[in-house]
Amino acid sequence: MERRAFLKSSLAAAGVLVMGGAVRTEAATKFPAGLVYTRENPGRWVNIVKTHAPNVTMDAGKIKIVTPHPMTLQHYIVKHELLTEDGLVLGEKTFAYTDPAAESFYVLADGFHGTLWATSFCNLHDLWLTEFTV
Repeated sequence: MERRAFLKSSLAAAGVLVMGGAVRTEAATKFPAGLVYTRENPGRWVNIVKTHAPNVTMDAGKIKIVTPHPMTLQHYIVKHELLTEDGLVLGEKTFAYTDPAAESFYVLADGFHGTLWATSFCNLHDLWLTEFTV
């Protein structure tokens, strides 16, 4: 199975709770070890959760994803993606190590409701996921 298809299908089981403008996640399942990392299941990266798990905020259909991670030549966030529960990519942003921050913005279609995944990919510490519901 293609890796992207496998990743999308593997993400279908986590859960979250939205409070105010901030998003908090609650893991509904464990992801395959070494494939996807979350705040609740950081695997071998337990000591770096705060700088790798994407933080999501929402305001009137606008999504902001921030990964509070240093951006250096040796170590940086490569990409953010915003995906639906069926794997549709709603938006993505690729970063360079010279970018001042790993921050991306997306606008949802009017009336959109459902589960979304924000991903953050670190060049050294793999794929991180935050799931949330709109």
